[in-house]
Amino acid sequence: MPQNPEPRPRSGPRRRSETTPSQRTRGAEPTRFAAYTLLRAVAEGAYANLEMPRILRRRRLEGRDAAFATELAFGTVRWQGLYDRVVEVAADRPADRIDGAVLDVLRLGCHQLLGMRVPAHAAADQTVGLARTVVGQGAAGFVNAVLRRVGERTLEEWAEAVAPEGDGAAALAVRTSHPEWVVTALRAALLGHGRAAAETVDAELAALLAADNEPPRVHLVARPGLATVAELVEAADAEPSATSPVGAVLRAGDPGAVRAVREGRAAVQDEGSQLLALALAAADVPDGLPGRWLDLCAGPGGKAGVLGARALQEGAVLTAVEVSEHRADLVRSGLAALTERAASAGHAVEVRTADGREVGEDEPGAYAKVLVDAPCTGLGALRRRPEARWRRQPSDLAALGPLQRALLASALDAVAPGGVVAYATCSPHVAETRFVVGDVVKKREDAEVLDARPFLRDASGTPLADLGEGPYVQLWPHVHGTDAMFLALLRKRPVAR
Repeated sequence: MPQNPEPRPRSGPRRRSETTPSQRTRGAEPTRFAAYTLLRAVAEGAYANLEMPRILRRRRLEGRDAAFATELAFGTVRWQGLYDRVVEVAADRPADRIDGAVLDVLRLGCHQLLGMRVPAHAAADQTVGLARTVVGQGAAGFVNAVLRRVGERTLEEWAEAVAPEGDGAAALAVRTSHPEWVVTALRAALLGHGRAAAETVDAELAALLAADNEPPRVHLVARPGLATVAELVEAADAEPSATSPVGAVLRAGDPGAVRAVREGRAAVQDEGSQLLALALAAADVPDGLPGRWLDLCAGPGGKAGVLGARALQEGAVLTAVEVSEHRADLVRSGLAALTERAASAGHAVEVRTADGREVGEDEPGAYAKVLVDAPCTGLGALRRRPEARWRRQPSDLAALGPLQRALLASALDAVAPGGVVAYATCSPHVAETRFVVGDVVKKREDAEVLDARPFLRDASGTPLADLGEGPYVQLWPHVHGTDAMFLALLRKRPVAR
């Protein structure tokens, strides 16, 4: 649950606002308005991690104000499952009968009262002021009444009151603010990947769900040959990553203020994502293979940036394929610095719009290395994309499974004999990881699974710890401090004719 480093006195009921009506805030304070704007954008389909920087720039919020607005917005989205239960009790009506804009205001008030260090009177005052601005005076009165009831209990007391009895998935889902199906899927993933056994899975699951609700640190990547970790550390309030040899961890500040990031020589990228791209780059292939590497599902371009930079260092060229024209444009923009550097060395970086499922048939055996960063449910990145837990449904797996298998099959067709394919997801769900690879491999005579563990090395060059028995790699937020990335490496074997 959200932790409050400065708990309020527990000697009696929580204090309500001591200000008189004439003293109370009449309008929306900028940081809270920015957080509200993010919640409404998410309700309309935006991605929180992409939209929040735009809002902060538009509102000209920096430093502590930007940090407050971000924590308020992201924390509210993470915990909205529990907060909606609290609101239902405090308002005495189902959440789906409350106007969406009003409900978002109430969620923001709940997070300030229950999950942050905001004094109770300020949380109520400022949230009512926000309500007056965005939903009107009448709704502001309703918000005030509900928040007065919310403020009568601590978060722990509310969780006890609204969660089902027992320690099962339903109770855990409410207490940790995850959909029940996600809790069940993550439990199965811990068992399926060998991270936990029957006697340890409950403790592992609790740690994993807690990690999902912790605000992640900002990871930067110095794209090899374009920037260095030392440059990032010198230019920002950052420290070298212990996990990734090309990573730095930002302690504070706006990553967009770092020159190397602005110029595209560095980027914001989870350390796990960095490691997976580096693993494919490090995989050995025979001499004589085409000097071409392929990113089959390149948007928005993070892994392509690392893979393409390493390809250039190896004298190879990168082709990045993306089925969406909009996302292909994002890749072009993100790879502009790499493209310029490649051109100066007499190489080219190609970004094209195409269906990755067709590339294997169109270009059989044309590449030495192929990355399949497959579309997935994103259950491994819930720290950074908190809205994903509320958007995804179990039915999504039925649509994604055939696509994931078709992309992996296409990649194996596109790679030359002796070449290597990396299949990656930002989900640990066994239906998107082990099952996909197993189903594709068993239908082919030309694919063998490699042990991926030796290719993941930390900043000291040591094999990354706690990777299990292999041959696959599954990273975990509560173990490695990364997103829950999955990696399988496959080599294409020549088939006798």
